[in-house]
Amino acid sequence: MQLEIRPDPAEVGRARRWARSRLTGLGIGADEPLAETLVLLVSELVTNAVVHTGRPAVLRLYLPGSAPEPAPDPASGAPGAAGATDPAATDPAATDPAASATVRLEVADTSSRAPVPRCVGGDATGGRGLALVDCLADRWGWHAEGSGKSIWCELDRCSQSREGASPAYGGGLPAYEDFAFEAV
Repeated sequence: MQLEIRPDPAEVGRARRWARSRLTGLGIGADEPLAETLVLLVSELVTNAVVHTGRPAVLRLYLPGSAPEPAPDPASGAPGAAGATDPAATDPAATDPAASATVRLEVADTSSRAPVPRCVGGDATGGRGLALVDCLADRWGWHAEGSGKSIWCELDRCSQSREGASPAYGGGLPAYEDFAFEAV
């Protein structure tokens, strides 16, 4: 299932509401940690697409029991939490909805620029979106799509409790010290 996103910051709220309604329809409560985390990830990735490209984007959500997506070319992706390889290309559970309890989110835009690390100071009001994605998602990455790209992340419904966003905001051991990622 997918939602067309206009290049307007107000679309971020609409994308969150849309994702919540899809999860509720699947029986995943709005107060479940999976739902809260997924909605935050939707917010971060859609914000990046809207703010950094100024062009329309597409939000895609693949839920357990929905049709699997075609596997992208893993050679074109940048490493995420578990590397550049798209698990759908190598993991049979990723293509068998009955065996998978993974929720996958993708935001495709028309910018071909890859996510690039950038340095943000402690007082910066932005620049931590993909650092949050890295901390919260079980896997994430990107691949070229048409003339643009798609940034994806996955959450396993049955995975262990996550550390949360504290590493991205200075708690615990930060994954990237003063680096964050900018998706443009």
